[in-house]
Amino acid sequence: MKRRMEINGLLVEAEYSDKTVETIFLPLLSGLCRMQRELGRRLIVFLAAPPATGKSTLVKFLAGLSRERPELIPVTAAGMDGFHHYQEYLLSHTVFRDGEEIPMTLVKGAPVSFDLEAFRKRLFRIRTEKVCPWPEYNRKIHDPVDNAVWMEGDLVIIEGNYLLLDEEGWRDLKHDADYTIRILAKEEDVRERLVWRRAGNGVPLEEARYMVESNDLPNVRLCMERSVEGDITLRLEEDGNYTYVSGRWP
Repeated sequence: MKRRMEINGLLVEAEYSDKTVETIFLPLLSGLCRMQRELGRRLIVFLAAPPATGKSTLVKFLAGLSRERPELIPVTAAGMDGFHHYQEYLLSHTVFRDGEEIPMTLVKGAPVSFDLEAFRKRLFRIRTEKVCPWPEYNRKIHDPVDNAVWMEGDLVIIEGNYLLLDEEGWRDLKHDADYTIRILAKEEDVRERLVWRRAGNGVPLEEARYMVESNDLPNVRLCMERSVEGDITLRLEEDGNYTYVSGRWP
């Protein structure tokens, strides 16, 4: 099944097998709809995954799929990347890595480059407000755009790298979700995806590989090694589809 979607300001073509749609996506959406109806209020779902595992594409695809099936509740999809600190902030702040003080721009994408407090406050608003604005990260300008998405409806899925991170300040986020999804992937598969993502943005191939090794892969390993289990765990396969690993269906 193919879909052409705009994600973070870029046009993306997503394609998943019929098997993935029938055995993973539809059962997941059906279960989430049952949960929402039982709770009788907005259901908040976290989808946590390392960089380059297709999480932004996946939640947008699920949102589109939910609107094609009258038995399903329409999904509102959003990401936590809109809570990156603005580039101006990253340029004017530093962070210590391996005993060296470096510009925060060099670790963009790491937990420290996010405005966690702003994210927590907005989570409270979507729990309590019927309609709530939400920022979105735009890859054309490499900065967040505030109020780019409106969170509304009874079923909200939020994706992000660190939503299940087991570190101070982050580990409590799980309590803000009614259901959590974790995605695993092989590091070598993610590495190549990251290289071609950076190269696709005009970065020379060798420079792209250096940036991935020095900045992106440490974030991947952090997500893989320091995240708690989700209610359900899926795996990204080499062909871009997902398979069930463990956990309970909603």
